[in-house]
Amino acid sequence: MSRSVKKGPYVVAKLLKKLEGMNRMNERRVLKTWARRSTISPEFVGHTLAVHNGNKFIPVYITENMVGHKLGEFAPTRIFRGHGSHVEKVAAAAAAAGPGSGPGSGPPK
Repeated sequence: MSRSVKKGPYVVAKLLKKLEGMNRMNERRVLKTWARRSTISPEFVGHTLAVHNGNKFIPVYITENMVGHKLGEFAPTRIFRGHGSHVEKVAAAAAAAGPGSGPGSGPPK
C-alpha cells in the first residue's frame, strides 16, 4: 500500500538538509546513509548516496527514473545464490560417467 498523498513522501530531514546544502555549493561527494526508508526526491538527482544494506554501504547513483522510489530498493540486503545447484551437479556427474552408469541401469528384469 502506498503512502497517503495528504501526508506526503517520507524523507529523513537530516539527509534532505545535507543534500540541499550540497546543491547550493555545487558539491558532489558520496553521502553515507542508513535511511533506507527515505523516498527519493528530485533534489537527490545527480548525487551518489552510500546506502547501508546491513553489512556494508552500497553506492547508489540517483537518476531521474528513481524519483518516488525508496533508497532501500537499490541496495539489496540478501545474496541470491541460485536454486538446485546440488541437483545440477549430480545430473552433470551422471552425464559425464556415460550412458548406463546411472541408477536403474542394472541388468533387465
